[in-house]
Amino acid sequence: MITLHEVHEEGSEAVKAAVLAFGARHPLDGAGPDAQPDWKWAERHFTQLIMVIMGTAKPPQTRVTATVRRAETEAIGFLLAVSNRPNYLCPICVMRQRPPL
Repeated sequence: MITLHEVHEEGSEAVKAAVLAFGARHPLDGAGPDAQPDWKWAERHFTQLIMVIMGTAKPPQTRVTATVRRAETEAIGFLLAVSNRPNYLCPICVMRQRPPL
């Protein structure tokens, strides 16, 4: 499964900005908006986001790799769609009711 680091390294400038924005939604120790991102936390939530998308992918793909690739693409699309919204919440944080930024 693709990682946030790989998405950042391989992506366009818009994708890189979206990854950084997603990371900013996961500050170290729950600190304020100027805190450094907790990349391990953000990575876990990105992976969980992919897994949630995979679980809802319809129609089911015949190959597992096709399903994973489709979910990864959708997750990256999500990051791009919300990256310019200043108050969006990480959907995994919301699901877990962890205090969001």
